[in-house]
Amino acid sequence: MSAPDRTPAAPMQFIANRTYDEIAVGDHAELTRTLKPQDIDLFAVMSGDVNPAHVDADYAKDDMFHGVIAHGMWGGALISAVLGTELPGPGTIFLNQNLSFKAPVGLGDTVVVRVEVTAKQEKGRLTLACTCINQNGETVIDGEARVIAPRDKVRRPRVILPDVHLHVRGAQYGRLIAATQTLAPVPTAVVHPCDPLSLTGALDAARRGMILPVLVGPRHRIEAAAQDAGHSLEGLEIIDTLHSHAAAATAVALVRADKVAALMKGSLHTDELMEAVVDAALGLRTERRMSHVYVLDVPTYPKPLLITDAAINIHPDLATKRDIVQNAIELALTLGIELPKVAILSAVETVNPRMPSTLDAASLCKMADRGQITGGLLDGPLAFDNAISAAAATAKGIASDVAGVADILVAPDLESANMMAKQLIYLAGADAAGIVLGARVPIILTSRADSAMSRLASCTLAQIFLAGRTAPPS
Repeated sequence: MSAPDRTPAAPMQFIANRTYDEIAVGDHAELTRTLKPQDIDLFAVMSGDVNPAHVDADYAKDDMFHGVIAHGMWGGALISAVLGTELPGPGTIFLNQNLSFKAPVGLGDTVVVRVEVTAKQEKGRLTLACTCINQNGETVIDGEARVIAPRDKVRRPRVILPDVHLHVRGAQYGRLIAATQTLAPVPTAVVHPCDPLSLTGALDAARRGMILPVLVGPRHRIEAAAQDAGHSLEGLEIIDTLHSHAAAATAVALVRADKVAALMKGSLHTDELMEAVVDAALGLRTERRMSHVYVLDVPTYPKPLLITDAAINIHPDLATKRDIVQNAIELALTLGIELPKVAILSAVETVNPRMPSTLDAASLCKMADRGQITGGLLDGPLAFDNAISAAAATAKGIASDVAGVADILVAPDLESANMMAKQLIYLAGADAAGIVLGARVPIILTSRADSAMSRLASCTLAQIFLAGRTAPPS
């Protein structure tokens, strides 16, 4: 029988008020707060006030204050916090507040918020002077509040506030898309774009100058999809085929004839397209094994996260994993990651002969040491938590330049990679762009569940990869 856990619990914090009878003129309370970017973002989200003086650094640098400043009512909200939690505290009823804004509060400024009782009236009423003073002793806000103080004593456990993660959806992809503005559009065979969603994705990418689409599939179905989506096909090349299998074969033939430089999946199944791509005689094979790379924009991760291989190789052997890693590194390099950090995943962090994924991880790291994998920094085996969380890696005593800051996650097999990516998409709100590498040309894989931004980002990956690649895969 184990001994009971006698670890002392963290002390519970309480919030208490001061009743009208306990308060005297001259009583005061304070709080101190430093303005951070997330304070401004949270206030803008809550209030809907997106005045560029507060949220647009490019605009703000040229305005009268020469930088982003807090919303005026951010300071007002802090005054309210002191009144509602300190003096008088819980049970206070706000009657009136007037404020005068004397100076701006900029990022990094520290303000002391002070309320002081200046008068007590009948019926529980109080008048309080309210000031906010910055780190330079300058008054930035002053005013007066009138409240009804509580009559009854209140002491309650302090509510634990939820963690808030601010994320601008598609921000990582937006930066990638912006980087393609000077790049030439990629001639791309769009394979069987016979539904409004896949056709719209291709046409949106064309309008943004990412691709020059060649639509390959049954003409009548492509035209019907365009009509349903309200798009014009004027000026676009359409190659008519009988069905989706023929569309895939025709698109591959266009690559072999050097008429297009990329493929984009339409409304056919991935297996149909890849069957034509991997055909030994007429396909697009190279000496490099093909693999799929997800580039995820995860709200809780500070940079793009690449996951591989989630779509092509079901049970990759060591030689295949070598190519999977190399493909992902080469994509990361073209995306501007100078030394991609590659975490080879398993369920544990130590090599275990009974777990083949740990043996493969160790072998891949040694292959990198011997120059068989180049361009990246590898470590493994690493569990998922240690790969993406520095705190988890530190807790387990893992000293690594990859652990906690990985750019690329290499899964043991397709099932684990696919589940990992889908969990991040559906449980963590990640956006996912995807591309297949290792063939003669990049293959843009999209899903029916992909957002418009994800589809554009997938096209961007192909465009950036082709612009940055100096030689075909070998």
